[in-house]
Amino acid sequence: MCGIVGAASTRNVVDLLIEGIRRLEYRGYDSTGIAYLSGGHLERLRSTGRVARLDELARERRLEARTGLSHTRWATHGAPTEANAHPHFSTRGGLEIGIVHNGIVENHEPIRARMKALGYAFTSETDTEVMVHHVHSIVAGGVPLFDAVQAASREWEGAYAVGFISSGEPGVVVGARKGSPLLVGLGQDENFLASDAAALLARTRDVVYLEEGDVVEVRPDRVSIRDGGGRPAQRPTTRSELAADAVEKGRYAHYMQKEIFEQPGAVANTLEMVANAQSLQANLFGADAREILGRASQVLLLACGTSYHAGLVARYWLEAIAGLPAAVEIASEFRYRDAVMRPRTLVVTISQSGETADTIAALKHAQSRGLTDTLTVCNSPESSLMRSSRLRFLTRAGPEIGVASTKAFTTQLAALFVLTLVLAKLGRRLAPDREKELIAQLRHLPRAMETVLAVEPQVRDWAGRFQAKHHVLFLGRGAHFPIAMEGALKLKEISYIHAEAYAAGELKHGPLALVDAGMPVVTVAPNDQLIEKLKSNLQEVRARGGELYVFADADARVAEGEGVHVIRLMEHAGTLSPILHVIPLQLLAYHVAVLRGTDVDKPRNLAKSVTVE
Repeated sequence: MCGIVGAASTRNVVDLLIEGIRRLEYRGYDSTGIAYLSGGHLERLRSTGRVARLDELARERRLEARTGLSHTRWATHGAPTEANAHPHFSTRGGLEIGIVHNGIVENHEPIRARMKALGYAFTSETDTEVMVHHVHSIVAGGVPLFDAVQAASREWEGAYAVGFISSGEPGVVVGARKGSPLLVGLGQDENFLASDAAALLARTRDVVYLEEGDVVEVRPDRVSIRDGGGRPAQRPTTRSELAADAVEKGRYAHYMQKEIFEQPGAVANTLEMVANAQSLQANLFGADAREILGRASQVLLLACGTSYHAGLVARYWLEAIAGLPAAVEIASEFRYRDAVMRPRTLVVTISQSGETADTIAALKHAQSRGLTDTLTVCNSPESSLMRSSRLRFLTRAGPEIGVASTKAFTTQLAALFVLTLVLAKLGRRLAPDREKELIAQLRHLPRAMETVLAVEPQVRDWAGRFQAKHHVLFLGRGAHFPIAMEGALKLKEISYIHAEAYAAGELKHGPLALVDAGMPVVTVAPNDQLIEKLKSNLQEVRARGGELYVFADADARVAEGEGVHVIRLMEHAGTLSPILHVIPLQLLAYHVAVLRGTDVDKPRNLAKSVTVE
């Protein structure tokens, strides 16, 4: 969600602080700011515009500083105004402390009351200002900033990542994390704090991922970490493999378009160990995978948004191929109901960032109820979810900048298909010949995806017919119903057109009342066992004057005609068909959004990584 960058250096860091949050713009934000030490005092710039505007202001003033913080805010407590923008200050008795903060402090109201009783005045509506006054009240008693943040953080409830600087301690940045990502970047005569390694690529690739409850003091010449109990802690240094050009658009107009076309390569990278093997091995998911996966009698998948749709597709695979009962839960709902927890349940969490607050909480809830056999499918190797699960599978999609997920989704599907096959093999439901056949299909999958991407010109032609529409209906059946759901989500996320998806067999149970000549009906039509029933559903639409836009397999024999528009993909890809059929839906959403002039990569009100509940 929000972005944090901090720096303590022996040289000017203003450019780094601004460039760092520029690299995190994709996360979504509605205001931005920078705080820095100058002449023994804290100064700041804040804006409700883009990072580019903050950069203009900093250049106009020729800012220089060796210690500072920068931030992009996605509004939670308080509207997106300059007064609510970070950084926030607490200034009293000649002592100035600044804060940037991601997340939510749930018990901010009682702490606010205490701070007001101590005489602190509030100028914003945020929970963040409560935290900086809280820390100030401790430092004012003669406590170093590092110790004060440690003491205050023990009282904060919720999820947060924070960075602090103080006029009383030049050259020091203090950070703390609980439930939101935060890492340290290691440099030469300078060290950094950030919510994402991408922010620091201009200065360093050596990063240290903080663990839950950690508090860190960053100075130009050293970094000190304590765990949640206040004990000194050593965390391993990781060399980031993120390439600088991976977060650039290159020849593409938008990140989303680039990422759609990166999908064959992303899936090939994700499947590298599988595609080059002759048989499937459980240790793809971890050293203990054979034991843990081998005892699973059912699967519980927990996820949000696009990742939830991946779980819905996987349910069809798990039950049909592995013969295991599977349930898919929206993570934000799961922990608030009295779900029945059965032993020998494999809990699978799915997340692009691995820092999705609702999914982390759902995993913790399942673990607290005795479900300790856990696996995370994720695109971020050092994320909270990956560290919290016994087993893990890294989807090697690379950085995904566009808020509307594309390549993260298809790599999740590829990973979940591999999981299905491993579970089927451990359950003796996958014959050797069938295993070889499916591995061959996985090996061919990236090439098949390239073939589907070739329909982009036809999809672009269709997009003009959707530009002025206000409502769109998406239809699918079987494992392609979640793909229709994903297509509808993509369209509404970035074009702001209201879109809904239904299982095609449900048309006559209500949605058919909406169908008329003014509502396009987009249909996913693979040549599977449900194709004839799907054709009957399409006739129901045409009989009511509905306009059909059908993405069909080449061998599906869906005829074009008046009110029926067809784009043919390729011959039916069998079980892997959902991975192919989502691509034209992504392209349709993208080109409609471009024609409507929306901010494709940073749609309004949305953030990339949802690190608050």
